[in-house]
Formats: sequence, C-alpha cells, structure tokens
Amino acid sequence: MTPRPPRAMTVLIAAAALCASTAATATAATTSTATTTAHVSHAAHDAGRRAPRIVTEWARAWNGTNPRALGDLFTADGTYTDQAVGITFRGRKEISGWKARADRLIDDVHVTVRTTRRDGDRISVESVYSGHLKGAPKPFAVPMTTLLDLDRSGCLIASDQDHYSLATVLAQSGLPADWTPPAS
Repeated sequence: MTPRPPRAMTVLIAAAALCASTAATATAATTSTATTTAHVSHAAHDAGRRAPRIVTEWARAWNGTNPRALGDLFTADGTYTDQAVGITFRGRKEISGWKARADRLIDDVHVTVRTTRRDGDRISVESVYSGHLKGAPKPFAVPMTTLLDLDRSGCLIASDQDHYSLATVLAQSGLPADWTPPAS
C-alpha cells in the first residue's frame, strides 16, 4: 500500500496546478492584446499600460537630432552596448558620441517602441529599429530588443543593451554581409 500525501500537500499541488493554468491563459491573453496594440499604435503597451517615462524619453532621444539628449538619460558612468556591432560606450559623452555617429551614418534613424515589460529596475523594450544607411540602395526596419537597467532612483539608465541582427540590417539595406561603415 502506498502512503497518501498529507491533505495540505494535496491542496498545495492542486493550487499550483490551478495557478499554472491561470498564468498560461493570462499570458496568452496579454500576448494577443500586445500584438493587437502594436499594430494599432506606435505607443508602447503592456497589457494596456503606458510605457515607463524613461522608455518614452529614450525613444524620443533616438528619434531626435540632439545626441546629448540620449547621453543625458544615463548615469555619469552608464554603459551603452550595441550587441550587433559588439561595442560598448561608457559615460554620457561616449554615448552621445555614438548617437551622433548613428545620425551621420543612418538617415531617418528611428526607434518605434512596441512593448515594454518592467521587472524591478530592469525594463525590456521590444521595438523596431529603422533607417536608411547612407549609400545603401534600400532602407531597413528590424526588430530590436533592448534591456535597460535603471539606477536606484529609477530615473536614469545605468546600462543599455541593444539586441538586433546586423546581418538583417545589411541584407534589407542591399549591402554585402562584410560591409563596414566608412570611418568618421
């Protein structure tokens, strides 16, 4: 004869199963809502909520023409890593310089935020990164995921990691896979 688990254990197992089922249903509903919202609006939504202020400012800075606007969103020792290019910038001045270089290299550089998710001091941003590399036959528009780690106050970016496919950018632009930007 097999011993029966205590009643409390049976209740906990049943509760866990119910929670897992409810979470899966909620996730499916949230994903459907986020996908629908992304097609309807350029604003970031996560289950109907507005994007955090820092994300809105980050996108505005990328879409603007003042490179310092991006650098000013970071802590004094903040880092910006472009994973596709494999380079990290440290501090507001270097980060502003990266934005200035992007503006010189890419016409109409633009970030369109689709969804955001916040977990404590980390925000993940799903967006579309687009523009037209100077001299390329065609523009590009690729999906990008950005991880923003905020400082303790939650007001400034301590770390930014952009993840997108450089190969896709080059392919959409009509450029060879070994293309490198001109020195500036």
